Order: sequence, then structure tokens, then C-alpha cells
Amino acid sequence: MELNGRVAVVTGAASGIGLALSERFLAEGMAVVLADIEEAALTREVGRLQAAGGRVLGVRCDVGDAAQVADLRDRALAAFGAVHVLCNNAGVAPGRPCLKTRPEMWRWVIDVNLLGVAYGAHAFGPAMVEQGAGHIVNTASEAGLAATGLLAAYHASKYGVVGLSESLYLELRGTGVGVSCLCPELVDTRIFESTRNAPAELGLRPPASLAIDQIAALMGTVAMSPAAVAGEVVDAIHSGRFWILTHPITRMRARRRAESIENGENPVDANAP
Repeated sequence: MELNGRVAVVTGAASGIGLALSERFLAEGMAVVLADIEEAALTREVGRLQAAGGRVLGVRCDVGDAAQVADLRDRALAAFGAVHVLCNNAGVAPGRPCLKTRPEMWRWVIDVNLLGVAYGAHAFGPAMVEQGAGHIVNTASEAGLAATGLLAAYHASKYGVVGLSESLYLELRGTGVGVSCLCPELVDTRIFESTRNAPAELGLRPPASLAIDQIAALMGTVAMSPAAVAGEVVDAIHSGRFWILTHPITRMRARRRAESIENGENPVDANAP
């Protein structure tokens, strides 16, 4: 798919992978609609990109609200006339095991991580099919392919995104609209501080700032740069590739899980040696 002169919409666009995607799409000659719930960061980044000559629009959007996602679509179409690439990228990652995750936290994680993707596909997909061209990129995670014992809600939401994406790919075959599923492992973002945007009614304390090198040491991995992830996404859009697996270890963990299912074995923690 050719990107120059086209229009992209990116959710969770004011930081991390979403911001890197927005910057890369601009470099590819696209106009970009940046959507994010964090208004101050969104205003700052939109202003910076506009000052650099980018054709950008910022829209504050809670992707867990279907009406706000529909409004995002309407504003993107009003500004640029069409949308060719949609990145359902917004996500949150509270680190709690299942038995310590309150119902309200479950609802927030599922609303943002899974329903936000569903709402995006529902809002933007029909127009893409009608124009006969487009590409939808859904950000899942390695956590949607292999589980640990500490992130039950996150795993559930990301496994859901993987299944939704596979089904959507099959649904849209032959329409001219492609689908990709992005499953990164550790990336140098603030995803583990995402409770900074949690609803006030959850009553959460401000998240501690975590250095990415400390997280990488705990996970026994190396954090990838958001810009490198964005490059992989653009390559997948150009080639029509569904799976975007950024780290070689993800393939090993997914293969180990598939083999354990085939052999009838009990689950093994993804981080186990």
C-alpha cells in the first residue's frame, strides 16, 4: 500500500509507539490525526509536529467510549476527506494478578485495550471498505500470545485483540483493506505508568516512574525503540503482512505455547527459561 499523500489516524498518539507511528507516517508523506486521552501531551506533540510542517490534527479521545471514537472518525473525515490507515494503538497495562484486580480495573483495561480496538474497526472500517483501500493495525502484545502469572487483565485483553484481529483479517479479505496485528515485547515507552490516565473513580495513586533499563533487567530482555517498532509497522503495511512480531523471543514463546497445547501440557510461564 502506498502511503504518500494518504491519511492516518493513530490512537494513543501522544507518546510511545503511537507518537513514533505518527512521526513515521509524516515522514512517509501522510497527513496524521493524533488521538489521545492525555490532553496536555497531545497539545504539546501536535504543536511540535505542526511547527515542523506536518499536516496533523489532534483530537482528545477516550477509545473506551464508542461515541468518542465515532467523533474521531467524523473529525478526521471532515479535516482530510478520507482515512487510509488506522492504528488502534491506545493501551494500558496495570500490573496486577487476577485475584487482586478489582472489577472496576477489569472494566477499564477491557474498555481501552479490547473494546477500543473493536470500536475503532467499527467506526473506520466501513468507509475503508467502501473506498476499496485501507489498512488497520491493531496493537496487541506478546502478552496476547504467551502468558505470565502477573498480568491477568492485560493478557485477557491482548489475547482478545489477537483473536479480533485474526477474525477481522479473514472478514476483510478481498475488500482491499488489510489488517496487521502488532505484538511487541518490551518497548521503551511509559506503558507501565499508564495508570496516570486511569479514571478518577479507581482511586489510584500516581504511578511510580520506572526506568526502562530496570524493567528490561527484571524481564531479562532489551527494550526496543518506538521508532524501530514504527518502521516494522510501515513495512507490514507496504507488504500486506498480518503478524508484526518485533522480538525474536516472541516466536520462541509462541511456538512453545503451541507445542504445549498440542502435547496436552499444562501452561508454562512465558518468562520461564
